[in-house]
Amino acid sequence: MSTGVSTSTDKIIVDRSRSHRNRAVSKAVRQTRERLQTGHSRSFDREVMMMHVDTLLQGASVMPIFVIIVAALGAYLTRDVQIFIWAIPTLSAHAINMLLGRRAKKREMTAESTRKWRQILLLGQLLIGFCWAFFAMQSCSTCGGDSFALYKSATLLVAICITAMANFMLPRAVPFSFAPATVALAVKAALMRNPLDIALTAAVAVAVVFFTFITNRMFQSNLKILSFQSEKDDLIAELEVAKSMSDEARRRAEEANLAKSRFLASMSHELRTPLNAILGFSEVMSAEVMGPLNNATYREYTTDIHRSGQHLLNLINEILDLSRIEAGKYELNEEAISLLDVAEDCIGMVQLRARGKNISISPQFEPELPSVWADEKSMRQVILNLLSNAVKFTPQGGEITVKVGWTAGGGQYVAIKDNGPGIPEEEIPVVLSAFGQGSIAIKSAEQGTGLGLPIVQAILAKHDGQFMLKSKLREGTEVIAILPAKRVLQSLPAIEDAPLVERRKKSFA
Repeated sequence: MSTGVSTSTDKIIVDRSRSHRNRAVSKAVRQTRERLQTGHSRSFDREVMMMHVDTLLQGASVMPIFVIIVAALGAYLTRDVQIFIWAIPTLSAHAINMLLGRRAKKREMTAESTRKWRQILLLGQLLIGFCWAFFAMQSCSTCGGDSFALYKSATLLVAICITAMANFMLPRAVPFSFAPATVALAVKAALMRNPLDIALTAAVAVAVVFFTFITNRMFQSNLKILSFQSEKDDLIAELEVAKSMSDEARRRAEEANLAKSRFLASMSHELRTPLNAILGFSEVMSAEVMGPLNNATYREYTTDIHRSGQHLLNLINEILDLSRIEAGKYELNEEAISLLDVAEDCIGMVQLRARGKNISISPQFEPELPSVWADEKSMRQVILNLLSNAVKFTPQGGEITVKVGWTAGGGQYVAIKDNGPGIPEEEIPVVLSAFGQGSIAIKSAEQGTGLGLPIVQAILAKHDGQFMLKSKLREGTEVIAILPAKRVLQSLPAIEDAPLVERRKKSFA
């Protein structure tokens, strides 16, 4: 038995070949939903560590250059190369920190490994701190005045600043780097009781506290930036989920609409054929063409059958018209027509029903209206639907006014006003929707399908026109169908004979 999928467009309503796409969309939506349900409980440890490692590696050359400059300046001031004994371990400690940063960048960061690497990098900063403590203990017996103390203080302050800027994404990096130097200076000041050493210790301690505060503020600001970035990413993910869901819903709606259109197209013939037979046979039986019906009840039944069949056929036609309009298959056969003639014909068609209810229809037409470029069949359907509604809901002895004339913008309109029960203001949107009926229509004996006004709106929209409904409860209803000015055909006057223009002679210089 064949398991292949048929390619007939008439029998396949839902495209089964898209099932793999549906599964992918469902999986993506489910994964995104699970990720979004976690919220913002994460503390961004991994992101912070990766940013610190990137900043550390990008500024890898700053500290070595600074150390070399400090060592060269120290050798110039002290006239001694012993300062390089401090520079070599400092450069080695800095190199170790760079190696640790490179190794951390190559490793995959998890919650546990992030905490581990933070401790390792803080220990690396502590190693550099011991080197700065060794620098703080340096002295110069040959230097005169306060030049060497000023040199050390300036060097330590600049080193604190560079460390703070390079490690602001690593909390407690500044205290770890300069706590040993601060302790060493404090011990030396306590032992020597030199005012310069005391001032240097105080300056370094204040600088460490100040830059620790600054780095903490910068760290918190970056955390907020990361939080905002995460919220933006989650919002983008939400939008992507919503878009995928809307695309899926739109695809399903298109498939459902396609199924509806195919159903109506296939069922129109199957429904109309038996309905035409029912209408024809019931009309023949009620008119007693083939012979009299001796039973009066049978004659009444045939009349009811004909009326019900006619109602069902009208319903099917309206549904098909609306489905064609929605599917964009409603074609306009446009030509030059007169709204006055169409309105007069429609009044004549509903006149019999109006007389049955003792309703008077008074036309008020502006004379000598030019023709309009429109579909006569569609405009006839518009006016007939509006007139039928007016006759249906106008009580016995009522009055209907039909106006045809110019609009203020140069177009033409058809207005139909009755003195019926009217429509409550809150029910007007319901009446204008497909299959929508007001409370008065539901209570009345002549119920319709609720498709007349939606079809009128759609046909006028096809003509680039407008539809307006004005109604007040217990005062009546007025409906206006408007065609734009660009559809009005203005006749041009005949061109009068003009005298010929004499041909000018050519002149040469």
